[in-house]
Formats: sequence, structure tokens, C-alpha cells
Amino acid sequence: MNWQAVSFDWNHVRAFLATAEEGSLSAAARVLAQTQPTLGRQVAALEEKLGVVLFERVGRSLSLTQSGLELLEHVRAMGDAASRISLTASGQSQTIEGNVRLTASDAMSAYFLPPVLKKLRQVAPGLTVEIVASNTVRDLQQREADIAIRHIRPEQPDLIAKLVRETTAHLYASTKFLDEQGRPSSADDLKNVVFIGFETSDRLISGLNELGLSLTNENFKLVSNSGVATWEMVKHGLGIGVMVREVAEMTPDIELVLPDLVPIPVPIWLVTHRELHTSRRIRLVFDLLADAFRN
Repeated sequence: MNWQAVSFDWNHVRAFLATAEEGSLSAAARVLAQTQPTLGRQVAALEEKLGVVLFERVGRSLSLTQSGLELLEHVRAMGDAASRISLTASGQSQTIEGNVRLTASDAMSAYFLPPVLKKLRQVAPGLTVEIVASNTVRDLQQREADIAIRHIRPEQPDLIAKLVRETTAHLYASTKFLDEQGRPSSADDLKNVVFIGFETSDRLISGLNELGLSLTNENFKLVSNSGVATWEMVKHGLGIGVMVREVAEMTPDIELVLPDLVPIPVPIWLVTHRELHTSRRIRLVFDLLADAFRN
């Protein structure tokens, strides 16, 4: 550890993180229970210490500079670690009780969440976590859920959103299917191949054709509104499907189709309401999820 290189003040880092996440010095001052001038001085002190400009003023609001954006990812990790240290040191994690409702797609709930929930049970055994495995976007403002895992950033100003991972989705098929149908070497080879569709396939067809394919509704002989069901169909050799790479990589006897095809970007956002700042149970689950998706 190079201790000489770590010379900034954590309070200044916290001021920067709160300002970046809240969008303004005044909002950051409210959540940190400090005055706006104090927050401004702390951010300025951090900029001076690091020798960079972190924010630029656009009208009445603040916008992160490129240096600020690059620093933000590391600072968020520090903030999450600080929260966990506080909980562990005080023993609060063991005494946190109550319910937390978490919503995610059925595929995310089935393939990503179980290891995180196991860790959560160890850290906070008093919590009851309800998983709403649904491909319908739940309304957090109406308290249909406390935390949501989404693939688009919400636009509602009262919600807190954190980008925790940027992954990709690809075309996959079972080894059995490819042994029987042949392994395509170009987009033209897929014109008459069976695909597994998700809900109505029009949006999926449009997206795949933008990547260079020439698919129609005739390709989609099987369609489901369940991501888990469509993936099971792919695993059983019924056709080609789309899945995020992490799930495909943990599934045996599955192969990537057309490896050179442009991947489909899949951002993963954690979203919650403002109660994140006052509810220990929601903060704990939110931080554990953020940490799990970053690793």
C-alpha cells in the first residue's frame, strides 16, 4: 500500500459523491445535513488536491466533467465500502429487520440473484426479501417495489439510479441444435433457421436485423413472455435465442452463434426511491446488489 499516494480527505470525497448522485450542491447538502457553502468548499478542496476539475456549471445545474466521470466509479466503490464498514462495526447488519421487495426480470431473478441472496442471508438474517420476478416494469414511486433491476435508466427525478454493469447479449444455441442444423458462418445462413422469441417478436426482429440479419416472423416458431422459458427452449435444442453472456457462460452445452456479430449492449441499472438515504435495510440490499454486479 502506497500510503503517501492517499492524501485526500474522505469528507471531501463524500461531498463529491453526494453532489454527483444528487445532481446539485443544494440537494447534496440536504442529504448530508450540511450547508451548501460547506459542500462547495469540500468539493473545491478535492479538485485542488487532485489537480482536476470535477464539475462544470451548465445553467443552474452541475455537470460532471470527463475527469469527474472517471473518478465517480471509484468513489462509488469507496462509498459502498464505507457503508458496509459502518454496518459491520456497529453490528447493525445483524439487527436489521423488515421486508424489502426487489423486482427484476424472471431471467435475472433466476440466474443472477440466488448467490446475492445467499450472501444477504448471512449478513442480515432478520431481513425478509420478496422477489417480484416480472418482465413488467414496476412503479417504485407507488411502492410496488423498493429496489428494481432495470436495463434502462429511469427518467423520474425522485428515483435514484446507479449503473452497476454494462454487459452484452449474443445469439446462442445448444451444441445439439448446431450439430443437427449446422453451424452458420454468415448472416445469410440464418434466414431459414428457427429462433426463440420473447413476447412479441417484432422488436427483437427489428433489433437483430439492425445488426445485419434478415429475419421475419417466420423464423420465430416459438415465443414466450418468460426469459427463463425461452432459455430452457434454447438449452433443449429448439432454436437460437438471445441471452446475456454471463448466463450463457454458466450454461453447459451452449455455443455462441456468429461470434463476429456485433453484440447487443445490455446496461444494468439499480433503481430505488429516496428512502435509500433513510432506510438501513434498503441501503444494505442496494449496496450488496451493487457490489455483486460490479464483481
